[in-house]
Formats: sequence, C-alpha cells, structure tokens
Amino acid sequence: MAMSRSEIFEKLNEVINMVMPTLDVAETQITEDSNLVNDIGLSSVGILYVVIAIEEFFGIRFDDVGFADFETIGDVIDYIEKKI
Repeated sequence: MAMSRSEIFEKLNEVINMVMPTLDVAETQITEDSNLVNDIGLSSVGILYVVIAIEEFFGIRFDDVGFADFETIGDVIDYIEKKI
C-alpha cells in the first residue's frame, strides 16, 4: 500500500529529528515549504545523514539526483513519492 503525502511528511519529520536531534526546529515548525538549509538548519553533512536515513527508512535510492536538487521539504517528498 502506497503512503499518502501526509504520511511521507510525518515520517520524513521523524527521520530528520531522529538523525539530527540537535536541530533547533520543532516538528510543528516544519512545513513542505521549509528550506532544508535556511529554515531547518541542515548542513551539507546533515543533509548527507538525512539522505542515508531516508534511503534506509523508505527503501529507496537517491541515485539520480544531487543535493542541489532539493531546496525544500516538499521537494524531498516529491522525490520520495516518485520512488516508492
């Protein structure tokens, strides 16, 4: 059964907070329009950790994209939706 967009969003928030617990952003402040770097505060290393966790959690591979392809949480959700 495919996950809904809202389910992907919830799980993505969980993954981000699990991998990067020191981020100073509450889950309630994260929206699909949140910028990964400016709003959430992910560094390039943080993005790498999150990508690895997403791959493991959702069972997908980020093999045809680069970090610059994702600016917002919504961009990541779009990609996950296509891959699952």
